[in-house]
Amino acid sequence: MAARFVKAMAALGIDCLARPEARAAIAAQAGGATLGDIGRPVAGTVELVVVFGGDGTILRAGEWALEADIPLLGVNLGHVGFLAELEVSQFDQLVDRVARHDYVLERRLTVSVEVYPAGARQAGWTSFAINEVSLEKASRQMMIEVLASVDQSPVSRWGCDGVLVATPTGSTAYAFSAGGPVLWPDLEAFLLVPLSAHALFNRPLVLGPESQVRLELVSPLEAVLWCDGKRTVTVAPGDKVVVRRCRHWLSLARLSVQPFTNRLVKKFALPVEGWRGPAAGR
Repeated sequence: MAARFVKAMAALGIDCLARPEARAAIAAQAGGATLGDIGRPVAGTVELVVVFGGDGTILRAGEWALEADIPLLGVNLGHVGFLAELEVSQFDQLVDRVARHDYVLERRLTVSVEVYPAGARQAGWTSFAINEVSLEKASRQMMIEVLASVDQSPVSRWGCDGVLVATPTGSTAYAFSAGGPVLWPDLEAFLLVPLSAHALFNRPLVLGPESQVRLELVSPLEAVLWCDGKRTVTVAPGDKVVVRRCRHWLSLARLSVQPFTNRLVKKFALPVEGWRGPAAGR
Protein backbone atom coordinates (compact mmCIF):
# COMPACT_ATOMS: atom_id res chain seq x y z
CA MET A 1 0.00 0.00 0.00
CA ALA A 2 2.81 2.44 0.84
CA ALA A 3 4.55 1.66 -2.46
CA ARG A 4 1.32 2.22 -4.39
CA PHE A 5 0.92 5.56 -2.70
CA VAL A 6 4.52 6.62 -3.43
CA LYS A 7 4.10 5.71 -7.11
CA ALA A 8 0.81 7.62 -7.35
CA MET A 9 2.30 10.71 -5.71
CA ALA A 10 5.40 10.58 -7.94
CA ALA A 11 3.16 10.53 -11.01
CA LEU A 12 1.65 13.79 -9.77
CA GLY A 13 5.04 15.39 -9.10
CA ILE A 14 4.84 15.09 -5.31
CA ASP A 15 7.87 13.85 -3.36
CA CYS A 16 7.55 11.26 -0.61
CA LEU A 17 9.80 10.33 2.30
CA ALA A 18 9.86 7.14 4.37
CA ARG A 19 11.29 5.94 7.65
CA PRO A 20 14.88 4.65 7.15
CA GLU A 21 14.00 1.12 8.30
CA ALA A 22 11.15 0.87 5.77
CA ARG A 23 12.58 2.87 2.87
CA ALA A 24 14.34 0.03 1.03
CA ALA A 25 11.33 -2.28 1.17
CA ILE A 26 8.98 0.42 -0.12
CA ALA A 27 11.39 1.65 -2.80
CA ALA A 28 11.79 -1.89 -4.14
CA GLN A 29 8.08 -1.91 -5.03
CA ALA A 30 7.69 1.75 -5.98
CA GLY A 31 8.60 1.33 -9.63
CA GLY A 32 11.64 3.60 -9.61
CA ALA A 33 9.92 6.51 -7.84
CA THR A 34 12.30 8.67 -5.82
CA LEU A 35 11.92 8.07 -2.10
CA GLY A 36 13.85 10.06 0.48
CA ASP A 37 14.57 9.45 4.18
CA ILE A 38 12.37 11.12 6.74
CA GLY A 39 15.09 11.63 9.33
CA ARG A 40 14.09 14.38 11.73
CA PRO A 41 11.27 16.73 10.69
CA VAL A 42 12.25 20.17 9.49
CA ALA A 43 9.59 22.87 9.66
CA GLY A 44 8.07 23.64 6.28
CA THR A 45 9.46 20.64 4.39
CA VAL A 46 6.76 18.06 5.17
CA GLU A 47 3.07 18.80 4.70
CA LEU A 48 1.45 15.55 5.79
CA VAL A 49 2.31 12.14 7.25
CA VAL A 50 0.27 9.33 5.68
CA VAL A 51 0.21 6.25 7.89
CA PHE A 52 -0.73 2.76 6.68
CA GLY A 53 -1.63 0.53 9.63
CA GLY A 54 -3.73 0.48 12.78
CA ASP A 55 -3.93 2.85 15.72
CA GLY A 56 -0.60 1.57 17.10
CA THR A 57 1.16 2.53 13.88
CA ILE A 58 -0.46 5.96 13.96
CA LEU A 59 0.73 6.46 17.54
CA ARG A 60 4.25 5.49 16.49
CA ALA A 61 4.13 8.04 13.67
CA GLY A 62 2.93 10.58 16.22
CA GLU A 63 6.26 10.26 18.03
CA TRP A 64 7.89 11.76 14.96
CA ALA A 65 5.24 14.26 13.91
CA LEU A 66 3.95 15.67 17.21
CA GLU A 67 6.78 18.09 18.04
CA ALA A 68 6.88 19.33 14.45
CA ASP A 69 3.09 19.86 14.43
CA ILE A 70 2.72 17.87 11.22
CA PRO A 71 -0.75 16.37 10.70
CA LEU A 72 -1.34 12.63 10.36
CA LEU A 73 -3.71 10.89 7.98
CA GLY A 74 -4.31 7.23 8.80
CA VAL A 75 -5.31 4.46 6.39
CA ASN A 76 -6.60 1.53 8.41
CA LEU A 77 -4.87 -1.81 7.88
CA GLY A 78 -5.66 -3.00 11.42
CA HIS A 79 -8.82 -3.89 13.31
CA VAL A 80 -10.73 -1.02 14.91
CA GLY A 81 -8.62 1.85 13.56
CA PHE A 82 -10.23 4.55 15.70
CA LEU A 83 -7.68 7.18 14.64
CA ALA A 84 -7.67 6.22 10.96
CA GLU A 85 -9.60 8.25 8.42
CA LEU A 86 -9.82 5.81 5.51
CA GLU A 87 -10.03 2.12 4.74
CA VAL A 88 -7.85 0.42 2.13
CA SER A 89 -10.77 0.30 -0.33
CA GLN A 90 -10.71 4.12 -0.46
CA PHE A 91 -7.17 4.32 -1.86
CA ASP A 92 -8.10 6.31 -4.98
CA GLN A 93 -9.87 8.90 -2.86
CA LEU A 94 -6.77 9.14 -0.65
CA VAL A 95 -4.47 9.96 -3.58
CA ASP A 96 -6.83 12.56 -5.03
CA ARG A 97 -7.55 14.37 -1.79
CA VAL A 98 -3.92 14.47 -0.64
CA ALA A 99 -2.78 15.77 -4.03
CA ARG A 100 -5.37 18.56 -3.89
CA HIS A 101 -4.66 19.39 -0.22
CA ASP A 102 -8.36 18.71 0.28
CA TYR A 103 -8.68 17.92 3.96
CA VAL A 104 -9.39 19.62 7.26
CA LEU A 105 -7.38 19.37 10.46
CA GLU A 106 -8.66 18.13 13.81
CA ARG A 107 -6.64 18.94 16.92
CA ARG A 108 -6.40 16.59 19.90
CA LEU A 109 -5.07 17.37 23.37
CA THR A 110 -1.91 15.49 24.47
CA VAL A 111 -0.06 15.29 27.79
CA SER A 112 3.53 15.70 28.95
CA VAL A 113 5.04 13.37 31.55
CA GLU A 114 7.85 13.92 34.08
CA VAL A 115 9.27 11.42 36.57
CA TYR A 116 10.96 12.87 39.65
CA PRO A 117 13.21 10.55 41.69
CA ALA A 118 12.45 10.56 45.42
CA GLY A 119 13.47 13.91 46.92
CA ALA A 120 14.63 15.37 43.58
CA ARG A 121 13.58 18.75 42.21
CA GLN A 122 14.65 17.95 38.65
CA ALA A 123 12.87 15.41 36.49
CA GLY A 124 14.92 12.30 35.77
CA TRP A 125 12.80 11.22 32.79
CA THR A 126 10.40 13.03 30.47
CA SER A 127 8.11 12.04 27.64
CA PHE A 128 4.67 12.72 26.18
CA ALA A 129 1.51 10.70 25.58
CA ILE A 130 -1.18 10.83 22.93
CA ASN A 131 -3.44 8.12 24.39
CA GLU A 132 -2.49 7.59 28.01
CA VAL A 133 0.12 7.41 30.74
CA SER A 134 -0.09 4.21 32.78
CA LEU A 135 1.70 3.55 36.06
CA GLU A 136 1.49 -0.22 36.58
CA LYS A 137 2.75 -2.86 38.96
CA ALA A 138 5.92 -4.63 37.85
CA SER A 139 5.14 -7.85 39.74
CA ARG A 140 1.98 -9.88 39.19
CA GLN A 141 1.97 -11.15 42.79
CA MET A 142 1.55 -7.80 44.57
CA MET A 143 -0.45 -4.61 44.14
CA ILE A 144 1.21 -1.22 44.21
CA GLU A 145 0.06 1.66 46.38
CA VAL A 146 -0.30 5.01 44.67
CA LEU A 147 -1.18 8.39 46.15
CA ALA A 148 -2.98 10.42 43.48
CA SER A 149 -3.07 14.22 43.76
CA VAL A 150 -4.67 16.86 41.55
CA ASP A 151 -3.31 20.40 41.61
CA GLN A 152 -1.16 19.63 44.68
CA SER A 153 -4.13 18.30 46.68
CA PRO A 154 -4.34 14.56 47.50
CA VAL A 155 -7.42 12.85 46.03
CA SER A 156 -7.09 9.20 46.94
CA ARG A 157 -4.59 6.51 47.92
CA TRP A 158 -5.18 3.33 46.00
CA GLY A 159 -3.90 -0.19 46.46
CA CYS A 160 -4.23 -1.20 42.83
CA ASP A 161 -2.79 -2.79 39.70
CA GLY A 162 -2.04 0.69 38.40
CA VAL A 163 -3.37 4.15 37.52
CA LEU A 164 -4.06 5.70 34.12
CA VAL A 165 -4.08 9.32 33.04
CA ALA A 166 -5.79 9.34 29.64
CA THR A 167 -6.61 11.97 27.02
CA PRO A 168 -9.94 12.12 25.16
CA THR A 169 -8.16 10.27 22.32
CA GLY A 170 -7.13 7.55 24.76
CA SER A 171 -10.59 7.34 26.33
CA THR A 172 -11.56 4.76 23.68
CA ALA A 173 -8.40 2.70 24.27
CA TYR A 174 -6.93 1.39 27.56
CA ALA A 175 -9.11 3.68 29.70
CA PHE A 176 -12.25 2.35 28.00
CA SER A 177 -11.21 -1.24 28.78
CA ALA A 178 -10.63 -0.19 32.41
CA GLY A 179 -14.19 1.11 32.76
CA GLY A 180 -13.59 4.79 32.02
CA PRO A 181 -16.08 6.97 30.12
CA VAL A 182 -15.73 7.87 26.44
CA LEU A 183 -14.77 11.53 26.00
CA TRP A 184 -15.54 13.35 22.77
CA PRO A 185 -12.22 14.21 21.07
CA ASP A 186 -12.84 17.96 20.97
CA LEU A 187 -13.22 18.02 24.74
CA GLU A 188 -10.24 19.50 26.57
CA ALA A 189 -10.01 17.26 29.63
CA PHE A 190 -8.13 14.32 31.19
CA LEU A 191 -9.24 11.05 32.73
CA LEU A 192 -7.78 9.68 35.97
CA VAL A 193 -8.60 5.97 36.11
CA PRO A 194 -7.51 3.51 38.85
CA LEU A 195 -6.91 -0.06 37.65
CA SER A 196 -8.53 -2.78 39.78
CA ALA A 197 -8.26 -0.64 42.91
CA HIS A 198 -8.98 -2.32 46.25
CA ALA A 199 -10.80 0.74 47.61
CA LEU A 200 -14.26 2.05 48.43
CA PHE A 201 -13.74 4.96 46.02
CA ASN A 202 -12.36 3.68 42.74
CA ARG A 203 -14.30 5.62 40.13
CA PRO A 204 -12.77 7.33 37.08
CA LEU A 205 -12.39 11.09 37.42
CA VAL A 206 -12.72 13.68 34.65
CA LEU A 207 -10.31 16.59 35.17
CA GLY A 208 -9.99 20.05 33.66
CA PRO A 209 -7.38 20.63 30.92
CA GLU A 210 -5.14 22.80 33.11
CA SER A 211 -5.09 20.28 35.97
CA GLN A 212 -1.80 18.80 37.11
CA VAL A 213 -1.86 15.14 38.15
CA ARG A 214 0.77 13.73 40.49
CA LEU A 215 1.12 10.00 41.12
CA GLU A 216 3.42 9.08 44.01
CA LEU A 217 4.50 5.48 44.45
CA VAL A 218 4.22 4.98 48.20
CA SER A 219 4.54 1.18 48.34
CA PRO A 220 7.97 -0.49 48.71
CA LEU A 221 7.62 -2.12 45.27
CA GLU A 222 8.92 -0.91 41.93
CA ALA A 223 6.43 -0.02 39.21
CA VAL A 224 6.60 0.55 35.46
CA LEU A 225 5.50 3.71 33.68
CA TRP A 226 4.27 3.43 30.10
CA CYS A 227 3.45 6.22 27.63
CA ASP A 228 1.10 4.98 24.90
CA GLY A 229 2.34 1.46 25.64
CA LYS A 230 5.61 2.30 23.84
CA ARG A 231 7.96 4.50 25.88
CA THR A 232 8.70 3.12 29.33
CA VAL A 233 10.75 3.67 32.48
CA THR A 234 11.02 1.99 35.88
CA VAL A 235 9.55 3.96 38.80
CA ALA A 236 11.11 3.35 42.24
CA PRO A 237 9.38 3.67 45.62
CA GLY A 238 9.07 7.36 46.55
CA ASP A 239 9.27 8.57 42.94
CA LYS A 240 6.65 11.00 41.68
CA VAL A 241 5.06 11.06 38.22
CA VAL A 242 3.69 14.45 37.11
CA VAL A 243 1.29 14.65 34.17
CA ARG A 244 0.06 17.89 32.67
CA ARG A 245 -1.17 19.31 29.41
CA CYS A 246 1.41 19.25 26.60
CA ARG A 247 2.01 22.34 24.51
CA HIS A 248 1.85 20.22 21.34
CA TRP A 249 -1.43 19.08 19.83
CA LEU A 250 -1.99 15.88 17.88
CA SER A 251 -3.19 17.03 14.46
CA LEU A 252 -5.28 14.59 12.41
CA ALA A 253 -6.22 15.17 8.77
CA ARG A 254 -9.90 14.49 8.09
CA LEU A 255 -11.41 14.15 4.61
CA SER A 256 -14.91 14.79 5.86
CA VAL A 257 -16.43 16.51 8.84
CA GLN A 258 -18.68 14.01 10.59
CA PRO A 259 -19.99 13.76 14.15
CA PHE A 260 -17.85 11.70 16.51
CA THR A 261 -21.07 9.83 17.31
CA ASN A 262 -21.02 8.30 13.83
CA ARG A 263 -17.41 7.18 14.20
CA LEU A 264 -18.13 5.72 17.65
CA VAL A 265 -21.14 3.72 16.43
CA LYS A 266 -19.27 2.47 13.35
CA LYS A 267 -15.99 1.49 15.02
CA PHE A 268 -17.62 -0.25 17.99
CA ALA A 269 -20.52 -1.63 15.91
CA LEU A 270 -22.95 -0.29 18.50
CA PRO A 271 -26.45 -1.84 18.32
CA VAL A 272 -28.42 1.33 17.65
CA GLU A 273 -31.49 -0.74 16.77
CA GLY A 274 -31.34 -2.60 20.07
CA TRP A 275 -31.35 -6.38 20.42
CA ARG A 276 -35.12 -6.51 19.96
CA GLY A 277 -34.98 -4.75 16.60
CA PRO A 278 -36.88 -1.61 15.51
CA ALA A 279 -40.18 -0.81 17.18
CA ALA A 280 -43.33 -1.86 15.34
CA GLY A 281 -44.76 0.82 13.10
CA ARG A 282 -41.51 2.79 12.75
